[in-house]
Amino acid sequence: MTQEKFTNPFSIVLFEPEIPPNTGNIARLCAGTDTQLHLIEPLGFSISDKHLKRAGLDYWPKVKLSVWKNWQEYKENAKPQRLVTTSAKRGTHLFEFKFLPGDHLVLGPETRGLPEWMFDEFKHAVNIPTTDNVRSLNLSTSAGIILYQALSCLETEVSFK
Repeated sequence: MTQEKFTNPFSIVLFEPEIPPNTGNIARLCAGTDTQLHLIEPLGFSISDKHLKRAGLDYWPKVKLSVWKNWQEYKENAKPQRLVTTSAKRGTHLFEFKFLPGDHLVLGPETRGLPEWMFDEFKHAVNIPTTDNVRSLNLSTSAGIILYQALSCLETEVSFK
């Protein structure tokens, strides 16, 4: 019996990311899970930044990457089926949320998070529960946790081989 190659139905969207190593780590995550990565400008760094490339190692050619000038250009061209915003303090508990194939998982800038209007415009938001010892988790850590939780919600076997 041959197994068909798994096609990852999720995308990660980084809205105005600021820290190159976080974006590089997320790019590596996307390469390793065959996940589309969308970067929404302005970026807090250059795509050619050495820290960005170092964090992504030699995986950049394997990343399905789209860079958009702004949120509007992303929405008009990427045509996401459903946007799932993320927050350190609001939204549905990550383990109670039902992710659906085609979801675009939207993470905000490291120092300020997503703007308020996104939570007003989009009804789906998730948070990763933490203790009061921290304000939030690192962006790349959060992206990995959320993506793998979304993959676990699929009603199909996940295999990247």
